[in-house]
Amino acid sequence: MMFFRLFILLFFYISSQFMNAQDWAALNHFKAHNEALSPSPSNENRVVFMGNSITIGWLEARPEFFKNKPYINRGISGQTTPQMLVRFRRDVINLQPKVVVILAGTNDIAGNTGPMTIEMTLDNLKSMSELSHANGIKVVLCSILPASAFPWRPDKKPNIKIPILNQMIKQYAETNGFEYLDYFSYLTDGNNGMKSEYAHDGVHPTAQGYEVMERLLTQKLNRILE
Repeated sequence: MMFFRLFILLFFYISSQFMNAQDWAALNHFKAHNEALSPSPSNENRVVFMGNSITIGWLEARPEFFKNKPYINRGISGQTTPQMLVRFRRDVINLQPKVVVILAGTNDIAGNTGPMTIEMTLDNLKSMSELSHANGIKVVLCSILPASAFPWRPDKKPNIKIPILNQMIKQYAETNGFEYLDYFSYLTDGNNGMKSEYAHDGVHPTAQGYEVMERLLTQKLNRILE
């Protein structure tokens, strides 16, 4: 009997691990939250935040920024742009926001889901932007935050790649009528890293870093939603 119970527990554990491995893009991560969300009224300026740990960390470090606002955070720690693109319809378009704020690319450069070029990252950002435009959603493409190194991938050179990719994102946004939000210039230490007071590990913002981002984003959203 004990052996049978252990077998059943092991079976369910292996099954759950298999299912998690199959949900590569974390399509079910926000499933319950999305289903519980009411349809967006026409007079609601709903904004969805799409991103990685920097985006979800914003909600954790500065919950007051999201409180009593029609802001929906859909950041998932560690994600890359191909994963975000797969879940974009479910976690952004189906929620019917007026605006989507896309902050992504850090984990692409780190190679979290395999080797990627900056051109591949830009292509995924383009696809998310085009999907948004086709569904009447205004787009804010954010610069990738400065980082001199990644603690979990010390072999990468984000201090070189991030500024190049940011320039590509900016050019694409301006050419295609999307909004570009430059966080990089306000957070950098002047050497393509992040100021120490703005990031506790050189990558993820402190509350003070998020406050800087909030001021910049609020100005942008006020102008878009007027």
